[in-house]
Amino acid sequence: MSEISEMSDQGADKALLDVRGLTVRFGGLVALNALDLRVREGQIFALVGPNGAGKTTLLNCVSGFTQPSAGSLTFDGVDLLALPRRQRAALGIGRTFQNVQLFASMTVLDNLVAAQHAHLRANFAASLLPFGPAIAEDRRARAHGREILELLGIARYANAVAGALPFGVQKLVGVARALALRPRLVLLDEPAAGMPQTEVAQFAGALRRWRDELHVTFMLIEHNMSLVQSVAETVSVLDYGRKLAEGTPAEALANPAVLEAYLGSAGAREGAHADAHAER
Repeated sequence: MSEISEMSDQGADKALLDVRGLTVRFGGLVALNALDLRVREGQIFALVGPNGAGKTTLLNCVSGFTQPSAGSLTFDGVDLLALPRRQRAALGIGRTFQNVQLFASMTVLDNLVAAQHAHLRANFAASLLPFGPAIAEDRRARAHGREILELLGIARYANAVAGALPFGVQKLVGVARALALRPRLVLLDEPAAGMPQTEVAQFAGALRRWRDELHVTFMLIEHNMSLVQSVAETVSVLDYGRKLAEGTPAEALANPAVLEAYLGSAGAREGAHADAHAER
């Protein structure tokens, strides 16, 4: 292979998010145990596993809420562990949470404007003036917020008080707030939680559209396997802080180690038998 083609192959396989040997200990509890993951740009990457597997701990490490005990985290070659949370957001990492965490007394649009604060240049004193660059920035932030709400199909809630909305709509507002940062990577923590099964397929299609139109990479934690199987290109299965398997949804979820962890040895044999019967 020529040197040029080798360089091309390396570039194609370059990770946007590179996790190497990541370990997190809380006292005697090992939440993540020498975890390795690579998320490529433009992927929809799913993390699955039972409660306590370390999935949210990993997202907390990436977004800066948890400091690992060992290992490295790089984002497009930048050492994340050297950066505080605010700088990670400015670098292009957005985040949603299981419990939403909106500014409940503010309008939906104001939530999206607040999310863009990391990108605003006017200082606090300038923002108090009724004229000048702060006003222009606020207008631009509001226009961008409305564009995101239109894209997510929730523009009608722009002036509604966020805390008064149904939980499902609040979840979408949380996604909109993350997307308002103009991120390159968005971490989604159980985006389909509480979503009726009839809406899961619609959400999967929307997630792919947002990825394509906004050029965003998604890394999501999800227990809804129908969503994972329909939207994820790569699935990594965690258990007790270790990676059990990784691959396409079909590959990862049919891995014997995964079946053993979820179903036990008898269940794993039954699952293998069912797969063999389905192939006949």
